Amino acid sequence: MLLDTSAYSAFRRAHPEIVAAVEEAEEILVNPIVLGELYAGFRRGARVAENEANLGPFLASPRVDIMPVTEDTAQRYALILNDLRRSRAIIPTNDIWIAATAMEHGLRLLTTDSQYERVRQVAVSRF
Repeated sequence: MLLDTSAYSAFRRAHPEIVAAVEEAEEILVNPIVLGELYAGFRRGARVAENEANLGPFLASPRVDIMPVTEDTAQRYALILNDLRRSRAIIPTNDIWIAATAMEHGLRLLTTDSQYERVRQVAVSRF
């Protein structure tokens, strides 16, 4: 399962369905795009050190891995972007990269954001 930024944030806020999905997952994956969004959000807030301190142990869990963004990810990004343009259903660029990572690895994407439902190439669990 690939977590997007909203899913991690909901997990930290103890959203019941997200917590259950994370606890049940054998493997939890994030990509550098999600990490960048998280760090940017932390720096906009008043609890930078606390948020980063909570993220560290989460990422250190043996069930959590960081998926790289590769040339294959870029190919899938292009496919998703062009498909969204054809259907006139543009979503934020970072979300396309996150969806491309899910597509590349055949992962279900855990999110609270509805825009991923426009990405036909990815299985989405939205709460």
